[in-house]
Amino acid sequence: MKNSLLTSGLLAALVSSLCCISPVLALVAGASGIASTFSWLDPARPFFVGITVVVLGFAWYQKLKPKAKKEKECACEENLQPSFWQTRKFLSIITVFAALMLAFPLYAHIFYPKSEKQVIIVDKSDIQTVNFQIKGMTCQGCAAHVVHEVNMLSGILNVTASYDQGNAIVEFDKSKTDVLEIEQAINSTGYSVTNKTEK
Repeated sequence: MKNSLLTSGLLAALVSSLCCISPVLALVAGASGIASTFSWLDPARPFFVGITVVVLGFAWYQKLKPKAKKEKECACEENLQPSFWQTRKFLSIITVFAALMLAFPLYAHIFYPKSEKQVIIVDKSDIQTVNFQIKGMTCQGCAAHVVHEVNMLSGILNVTASYDQGNAIVEFDKSKTDVLEIEQAINSTGYSVTNKTEK
């Protein structure tokens, strides 16, 4: 029963962060379109976080609670060494891994490479800034994925994306790229541009 509790807790932790893990996996796999595949799980994230905390809390309670008097009187289990899967060490490993998975949305952006490129601007009148409203971003990892994809285009000067505001502000050289190409790059991540306004 304890192993099934640990499995349930670990599974709930993974599912709660799956919407944020998939963009990083998409980057590694080179298939950026799958990034938003699990974004539908985001509304249920608090539920999965709660399940993880309750299940792991109960597992720790079971592991740390004092033995009942009847259990102490029975000497039959004293000589048996518990397997690794039933030790505090294993429970600690599972708890740390679950905590890392639950916190993944907070540090997902560090997995995206920093884009440092030099863009030569011939005419300053070619610089254009557009605000793209984006649907489907649920965490900072989603915003980092959008920034990464847009930065791969030539002529991009600056990109900032915010999942809170659901937008990306892109400054670019319109002689090297255009709004449609940037919109296609954003849409290729699996998130969709709902509106765009020139600044």
